[in-house]
Amino acid sequence: MSAKKVLMITGDFTEDYETMVPFQTLGAVGHDVHAVCPDKKVGDTVATSIHDFEGDQTYTEKRGHNFTLNASFDAINPADYDALVIPGGRAPEYLRLNPAVLDMVRHFFKENKPVAAICHGAQLLSAAGVLEGRTCSAYPACAPEVTMSGGKFADIDVADAVTDGNLVTAPAWPAHPAWLKQFLALLNQPAYA
Repeated sequence: MSAKKVLMITGDFTEDYETMVPFQTLGAVGHDVHAVCPDKKVGDTVATSIHDFEGDQTYTEKRGHNFTLNASFDAINPADYDALVIPGGRAPEYLRLNPAVLDMVRHFFKENKPVAAICHGAQLLSAAGVLEGRTCSAYPACAPEVTMSGGKFADIDVADAVTDGNLVTAPAWPAHPAWLKQFLALLNQPAYA
């Protein structure tokens, strides 16, 4: 496995597990992950939220940890990165309003670089206009955004993930084993080496 340089775009009230777990896992297997947030620099933190599934009609939300960013948004160039990770949580709903974020997301699709998005991360994909003709999983409440942007919503088990070309998606953090396994396999494919 050759080490890859991975960009993670996140923001305040990103989902705790969907940020911390891929950041730590990808780093543990030798990849260099840079976590950034618009209007923040290296050393700043983003607040996380913990989304849980406790039998209500939707997830519950609790305050999580502070996650320290290790790169500055204004200093990065997406062309310097091999892959992109988009965590879910509340952050994607406002990050999708930032034109620079959307341009970064589009770069990874234009260049056919691996992208992993989970849960509400599909909101960024939809807003960036990169789902046309693609199969994409997400938190079920994001299904209309996937289909209205021309994608095919993958209604899969919360512990499953789906790969369509360079895109790996999953409904929520219970899918981490499948989602990260599929993303790591994609990173190791010769096409992306």
